[in-house]
Amino acid sequence: MKKVLNLIMVFTVTIFFVSCNNNDDAPTMANLTVNLDGLEELGPDFVYEGWLIVNGNPVSTGTFTSVSFPQTYTVDINDLQNATKFVLSIEPAIDTDPAPAATKILAGDFSGNTATVNSDNIVVDANGTIKTLDASWGKYILATPTDTDDTNEASGIWFLDNSNAPPAVAGLGLPTLAAGWQYEGWVVLNGTPISTGTFTSTTEADSNAITSPFKGTAGNGPAFPGEDYLIGAAAGVNFPTDLKGATVVISVEPNPDNSTAPFTLKPLAHIVPSNANVHSVLNMEAGPKAILTGTVRR
Repeated sequence: MKKVLNLIMVFTVTIFFVSCNNNDDAPTMANLTVNLDGLEELGPDFVYEGWLIVNGNPVSTGTFTSVSFPQTYTVDINDLQNATKFVLSIEPAIDTDPAPAATKILAGDFSGNTATVNSDNIVVDANGTIKTLDASWGKYILATPTDTDDTNEASGIWFLDNSNAPPAVAGLGLPTLAAGWQYEGWVVLNGTPISTGTFTSTTEADSNAITSPFKGTAGNGPAFPGEDYLIGAAAGVNFPTDLKGATVVISVEPNPDNSTAPFTLKPLAHIVPSNANVHSVLNMEAGPKAILTGTVRR
């Protein structure tokens, strides 16, 4: 009987150690592969950061600055298996806040082991009337309403439609953006983009309407985004100038911004015709990049 009891104890201890060894051998980490299209390098003070959404909570997968893909990250296997969504954000390079910033640029839900991500479902506010940057449209006129000189009207650009004025109406049809994002207008002079100002509303003046160093002295212009280039110089061009032949761009920018150059999302663009008439409406066209896409695999 004693011999039988000893055998039972040995068998039990053996099972215990085998079980422990099996648990010890179980992997605790696994690979997450990210393959994204259209990202551009950020300014020196910012980085991209990936996040898994696990039980409603964000779990960082790490930061990166290179925009060469695919990239693979090693993460906790339980977090990876339980994640329902992947999100990519733009973060300060020196960041004391463990939570994601408001500037979330890509997102997508996992279906099986793959998440198809894009920028529309995170940069664009889903509650807005226009749901995608691809549906954007734009109109503008050449005019210089911030001075009283009518000989330099081709040196200003305003994103409004005066076809049936008065009153003038908004010249831009753009989606409402999520928190952390804003629009910015640009005119490319001598190959250098010069900002017309940032804005979130197409029916209000932009952020630099009062402080613009280029505008005239007869007011701040109409209550729409735009800019007069009447005083000073930029990109080697003395103002006033003639914007005919220049490229006009509307971009989507992180807020706070990561660079003085336009961000990768540019839903609208147009080359001002050489025979454009001042004060007449000109139509913008689709820009070079209205959506960012990618896949994330676990």
